[in-house]
Amino acid sequence: MILNKIKSELREKEVTLVAVTKTRTIDAIMELYNSDHKIFGENRVQELVTKYEKMPKDIEWHLIGHLQKNKVKYIAPFVKMIHSVESIELAKTIDKFAAKNDRTIDVLIQLKIATEETKFGLQNEELDSLILDLKTLDNINIRGVMGMASFTDDTDQVRHEFKHLKSIFDKLKKEHFSQDDQFAEISMGMSGDYQIAVEEGSSMVRIGSLLFNG
Repeated sequence: MILNKIKSELREKEVTLVAVTKTRTIDAIMELYNSDHKIFGENRVQELVTKYEKMPKDIEWHLIGHLQKNKVKYIAPFVKMIHSVESIELAKTIDKFAAKNDRTIDVLIQLKIATEETKFGLQNEELDSLILDLKTLDNINIRGVMGMASFTDDTDQVRHEFKHLKSIFDKLKKEHFSQDDQFAEISMGMSGDYQIAVEEGSSMVRIGSLLFNG
């Protein structure tokens, strides 16, 4: 089974696999769950809520897509990690609803590393002020960074973008989180480029089509 092959490959590198459930049926996701995989990522809030309600409660759910502030309240009671924090306003909203649910929610700072205009994420120059603001919030736990490479066959470009994200992570770790062991995640790499991402320092990959179509 392709799941076991990929998990074995990633285990050697101590990389976490987030199985992306976008557009997948409950039955298809349950096949992975029944093969002892319990970390899943969803792009859309409504899909995430529906799947959470219908599936076993020992699943660790990650929201990996763009998140609107007005939808945070729907996932705050259960989501484990939000990969797409790109503004202090969104972070404050997550913090508020985490507190209402007596929880602390893990978050990743989404950075724009791709050349494509369609990709979300912060620009590098916005980071330092955002970090200082984020660290004042009590009910979010800043675990690292996330980025998406350009959708291109140019592997050199993809590798360069992943290297860039790793360098930003290293800078943040040194300047803001040197005493924080939990700031340790670099979420980068998807079905088509995860092997390059792992080579460049990814600690968490988001794989969908390869798992479900393999």
